[in-house]
Amino acid sequence: MLNINGNFWLEKDDQNYLGRGRVELLKQIEVYGSLNKAAKEMKMSYKAAWERLNSMNALASYPLVERTTGGKGGGGTILTPYAHEQIALFERFGELHREFMDRFAAAGDDPEKLAGIMSRSFLSTSARNQIPCKVKTIEIEEPKCTLTLAMDSQTELKATITKKSMMDMGIEIGSSVYAVIKSSDVKVGHLQHVKTNRVKLSNDLTGDVVEFKSYEESVELAMSIGQSIRIIAVVNKREISKLGLTNKAYISIDYDDILIGV
Repeated sequence: MLNINGNFWLEKDDQNYLGRGRVELLKQIEVYGSLNKAAKEMKMSYKAAWERLNSMNALASYPLVERTTGGKGGGGTILTPYAHEQIALFERFGELHREFMDRFAAAGDDPEKLAGIMSRSFLSTSARNQIPCKVKTIEIEEPKCTLTLAMDSQTELKATITKKSMMDMGIEIGSSVYAVIKSSDVKVGHLQHVKTNRVKLSNDLTGDVVEFKSYEESVELAMSIGQSIRIIAVVNKREISKLGLTNKAYISIDYDDILIGV
């Protein structure tokens, strides 16, 4: 199967400025307070690390590091506030780039599907999950209808909307739509936990946990589903220890928690 891929860099003055490896070097400098120790952690020579840092500094509007002297450790290297801003900028652009590429990847090896994705505007919504789908079937039970949505050739979702909404949006079998899901509406846990806590008609999916971010009161999980789908869930920290998560996660999404965008 063909896949669409793309590398992500931030350039300045037509030169490479920030990439994943360079940002990781800055983060390791922050951790160890030393360029030498950061280089060893990344299994690269001090000379190579210094050249990367020097290249970034030459392009940056303000210095990225400061040298410290004296003290118990004899001095070292620390990041400037500007460096932290640049790291945050790179990571935010990286998230947007990943979302962009995920939507392209949804086309697989079908150029016509890709053309359809490219011809449509991205949805403006606060929901973290915006998944391109094809409407496979429509079951009408007044005043609602249930749509079966093909996310890829192997993975489907069911969503319930009103018949009026379906008619107003001109949705029919074969239509290209977006399944829009708030990260807080994605329930995560082991299989029995998901089934026991089910209240409404739900989609049950199995995913691989590919990213784990911890915040003050919550944990954000990014899970890979099917061939190329990425779903984000936010779980309260008090619940995370009860879930028994490993690298696999069971996901439950209620039919009526999925919004449809066109």
